[in-house]
Amino acid sequence: MLKATLRSFLAHKGRLLLSALAVLLSVAFVSGSLIFSDTVGRTFDRLFASTSADVTVTPKEDLESQIPSGATPTVPASLAQRIAEIDGVADTHVDASVENITVVDRHNESVGPTTGAPTIATNWYVTDRSPVKLTSGHAPEVAGQALLDADTAKKKDVRIGDTLTVLAQPGSFKVKVVGIATFTTTNPGAALVFLDTPTAQTELLGSPDAATGISVTAAPGVSDTVVKQRIAAALGRTTYQYQTADEQAESSAASLGGFLDVIKYVMLGFAGIAVLVGVFLIVNTFSMLIAQRTRELGLLRALGADRRQVRRSVLTEATLLGLVGSTLGLAAGIGLAFGLIGVMGALGMNLKSTEIVIGWATPVSAYAVGVGVTFVAAYLPARRAAGVSPMAALADAEIAGVGRPLKLRAVVGSVVGAAGAAALVGCALSTRTASAASLLGLGVVLTLVATVTAGPLLVRPVIRVLGAGFPALFGSIGRMSRRNALRNPRRTGATAAALMVGLALVGGMSVASASMTESFDDQIDRTLGADFIVQNQNFQPFPREVTDRIRATDGAGLVVRQRFSPVAVRTPDGERIETTAAAYDPRLDEVAHITYAEGDTAAALADGSLAVDRKFAKDHGVRIGSTVPVEFPGGRKADLKVAALTDQGTGDGFGTQGGLYFGFGTIETYVPGGQDSALYVNAAPGTTADQLRSRLEKTLDPYPQVQVRDQADYKKLVRDQIAVLLYLVYALLGLAIVIAVLGVVNTLALSVVERTREIGLLRAIGLARRQLRRMIRLESVVIAVFGAVLGLALGLVWGVCTQQVLALQGMKALAIPWGTVVAVVVGSAVVGIVAALLPALRASRMNVLAAIAHE
Repeated sequence: MLKATLRSFLAHKGRLLLSALAVLLSVAFVSGSLIFSDTVGRTFDRLFASTSADVTVTPKEDLESQIPSGATPTVPASLAQRIAEIDGVADTHVDASVENITVVDRHNESVGPTTGAPTIATNWYVTDRSPVKLTSGHAPEVAGQALLDADTAKKKDVRIGDTLTVLAQPGSFKVKVVGIATFTTTNPGAALVFLDTPTAQTELLGSPDAATGISVTAAPGVSDTVVKQRIAAALGRTTYQYQTADEQAESSAASLGGFLDVIKYVMLGFAGIAVLVGVFLIVNTFSMLIAQRTRELGLLRALGADRRQVRRSVLTEATLLGLVGSTLGLAAGIGLAFGLIGVMGALGMNLKSTEIVIGWATPVSAYAVGVGVTFVAAYLPARRAAGVSPMAALADAEIAGVGRPLKLRAVVGSVVGAAGAAALVGCALSTRTASAASLLGLGVVLTLVATVTAGPLLVRPVIRVLGAGFPALFGSIGRMSRRNALRNPRRTGATAAALMVGLALVGGMSVASASMTESFDDQIDRTLGADFIVQNQNFQPFPREVTDRIRATDGAGLVVRQRFSPVAVRTPDGERIETTAAAYDPRLDEVAHITYAEGDTAAALADGSLAVDRKFAKDHGVRIGSTVPVEFPGGRKADLKVAALTDQGTGDGFGTQGGLYFGFGTIETYVPGGQDSALYVNAAPGTTADQLRSRLEKTLDPYPQVQVRDQADYKKLVRDQIAVLLYLVYALLGLAIVIAVLGVVNTLALSVVERTREIGLLRAIGLARRQLRRMIRLESVVIAVFGAVLGLALGLVWGVCTQQVLALQGMKALAIPWGTVVAVVVGSAVVGIVAALLPALRASRMNVLAAIAHE
């Protein structure tokens, strides 16, 4: 039996190759994502471990450090001297480092990275743990001098002697580049500007007595932990945050972990789609191979092989296929990891491909996925093969799976489908976001399983409709192609299912994204009343001098400031909620349209008052006139009176959870010296919007990080952000289509082999080669369009239910992208034509007499 199995596997290696490709793609994404994340993680672990000070003293984590507000948390620089006197401390130095800056060249072009990595300005202090070394020029010695990292200097064509402008929170200042520093470790992609310590403290932090932290070097023979304990005892254990080198490295690695997890989960999503679609392909392939080998298996049974041996033989072939696919997939995964490292290098994160990490979990996962998926997918066809009686098989009385009743599928599909439909109805009727989302997930899974299970039952009625015009358009060729697709509903259903999964996903996400876009457009039209909004491109606060310049711009009329602050609110139900509150200037009504359930803008912006979203107030027992304890950064506290309840549908359109906002007098009292996050600007009488825009852009020319946006710009910004998610879905769709095409090619190729004698007879009675190719192409097209119709119908239902979940968050507009729907159906027909090219060509080249004699 083993020899027969091996001979059978090698005899069908061409047919199994396409199935192996599905396994290869699944394994490649799994192993590639693991290798890449392990490599990046190990690289940065070494970076953090080698550059962290023995002990660091930094501001204690509080509200201010959790949510960006424009202010940089600091500690007194005098701590360095106090810590230096503690027993066990060998050396200390002041750290003055910020990331909320922008650096521009003499053309007012930003020299920072465009990949989302930060631009960091810090003081120059050389130790044996410094991540950079001076490679040309000299160190900054006085105010007005700076070093720039070599990677940024090369990318932005900055040379020694050039002048740069640093836009920091306290204000902007110019520096002359006097040297270049080169990374000695992995360059994380950031731009680094080094200043002398007094200048860094004054210009970046606003005070020569401030520091962002104190770095401590332990004396020889004294452990980091002991030094940390002694410092904490001397300064107060709850006053500051104390970390050893290991703790700091671990904290930095945890921050990086979020970025790595995004990449890993995206790639594992691709792997999941490849696995899911690949299962249909493998099941179909083995079902057809077993159907073609019915007589062979019957002969083995007649010669003495029992059912268990036949089943084991088929599963052995599946295991061999899984091993081959997994091995090739692991190799492809290594190549994919190298490619990702190259992409990250192009984005500025210079990883060394020579230090690639392949942990033991990677090959284990690769073979577990590849072999496991193939084995599970082949199990049902193996059981079916073992169930064929020897005499029936030898007489070729039935082809496995053909003509057998579909009653069990009908019952199972109906029960699971009814449960899925009930979950989706529950999702649509739910009034709580969490329960609606849970029911949506359950409904999606159940309806997908039901559609796949009941797919063969839908083949005959749907394909009869889809192919109704074939006889009129293509005559007898069209009639035969439609009958071929109807001949084996199981096979047609399984082949179409692979395409259906991908198209259901893209259909659902397209409806959700279109609905989100429409909802945001409506929200912007409904709430935004200003001619323009001046805002940082990454939504971070900007220097106060920007506000002053905007107000002084010719033609600028009303200017309303917006400033955010992290707060903690203690609600009447006893819950402490950390969120972000906004502060506004008076005359907010002239630049924004706010709907109030109770109260008005004047009451909300009065000193000591607060506005809250109506739904948030209801959930937490807050009423008009309630006094709410509010905690601000730095430990400042206030009891604010709720003077207005907003009813905007999506919070208040300005804040985050709770929609809290108050007047500028309140924020200046409790969070003085903050930076503005946005300016709402109206044109003065006699100035057109176009004229004001050109003047504002000219005013902001020295500040490339700050942009002027109107309603149309805001809508485009939202669309672009949603499009990023949609592009990911389209990429998943592309992968699913690739595997689905392999499935259609495999099905048609095996179908041609199965129908060799029939094709020979058709050719003998006059069917031309061109007509034969057209018949197979039409069969492929109708199968692909069948999968598209099922997938889009399912996806539209998912999309509508997803929109119901979004409606609970205020995004109430439902939009169905009919253009996308039509494009997908047309594209599916094209996919069917492409998938049929090779099988149709092979069929047309058959020798007629040899085909007629084929058994």
